[in-house]
Amino acid sequence: MSEMMTLSVRERTEKGKGKNRRLRGAGQVPGVYYHPDGTNIAVQVDELTLTKMLGRLGLGRSKVFELKIKQSSGEQAKPSLLWDVLYDPVKSRALHVDFLGVDLDKNIRVSVRFEVAGKAVGVANGGVLEIYRESVDVVCKPLDIPEKILVDVTALDIGDNVHVADVSFPAGVRPVFDENFAVLGVVVPSAVKDEAEAAAAAAAAAEGEVAPAEGEAEAAAPAESEG
Repeated sequence: MSEMMTLSVRERTEKGKGKNRRLRGAGQVPGVYYHPDGTNIAVQVDELTLTKMLGRLGLGRSKVFELKIKQSSGEQAKPSLLWDVLYDPVKSRALHVDFLGVDLDKNIRVSVRFEVAGKAVGVANGGVLEIYRESVDVVCKPLDIPEKILVDVTALDIGDNVHVADVSFPAGVRPVFDENFAVLGVVVPSAVKDEAEAAAAAAAAAEGEVAPAEGEAEAAAPAESEG
């Protein structure tokens, strides 16, 4: 097992919107550490340090790291996951961060993203690869959480789909789903499909003009004048 990354934070004793605004003005991001036993600790972390950590964790953010919480009574090291980050929609700065403490010996349920591997035969034949699901919930030990789940599409032709039950998951990782949903598939391009449907409709209309059903011509003819 490789050495865990570490992130140092400080216990946050002052709370409230005004206090948090002042923290952000000083380059700190307020947050909360959620312990598995239900104990929560308000914390603050240096914004630049957090930004670097986010870059190291990558898109999945599924890597367990050691959160070092500095308190008046000393420092505690907690295995944790980065659970959520709230961003300023305009400046793209982190406004708040949540850390989730984990027990390395117990299973946890998390969401892991899918990633496509290979090039589908159907795409080479003119089809389009369409993604239906971006991620899947899995249950596993914290240190077994995969960064991503690869879905091999090489053998897919037009009209083929990959369902979640068809996907290979790493050892110790179990997907959670109620229905065997389609993850992705190779479909006919919409432009081609629209053209085919238009052509079929035109052909049906032309067939109706050439050979109307018996009785239709009479029904369409105007009634004779009574006068």
